[in-house]
Amino acid sequence: MSICPKNKSSKGHRNQRRAHWKMSAPALVKCSKCGALMMPHRVCKACGAYNKKEIIATED
Repeated sequence: MSICPKNKSSKGHRNQRRAHWKMSAPALVKCSKCGALMMPHRVCKACGAYNKKEIIATED
């Protein structure tokens, strides 16, 4: 047997359940090398550095 609801869920009850599915803003930190905003634990898109070391060579 598969899962089958006994009664219809109303639109209000369905929407109350989905009310907590909101998105959150991404956490941003300053790059330690150039100071640009970036996501933590990732290579900086502005300068290509991670943990003060150049990982990706960028054309300036």
